[in-house]
Amino acid sequence: METRRRSVVKAVIWNIMGLATMTLVGLIATGSAAVGGTLAIVNTAIGLSMYILYERVWAGVRWGRNV
Repeated sequence: METRRRSVVKAVIWNIMGLATMTLVGLIATGSAAVGGTLAIVNTAIGLSMYILYERVWAGVRWGRNV
C-alpha cells in the first residue's frame, strides 16, 4: 500500500507536467499567455485534487493485487 506522502508527491509531479502542457495549449488556443496560464492553473488545481482522491481510493482497493 502506498503512503499518503508518496501519493501526493506523484500527484504533484504529474500535475507540474500537466501545468506546463496546459499552459502551452492555452497559449496556442487563446493567443494570450495570461489566459492560457490561468486556464492551466485552474485545471491543475482541480486535477491535483481529483488525482489525490483517486489514488487514495485505489490504495484501499484490494482487487487485482497479489498480496
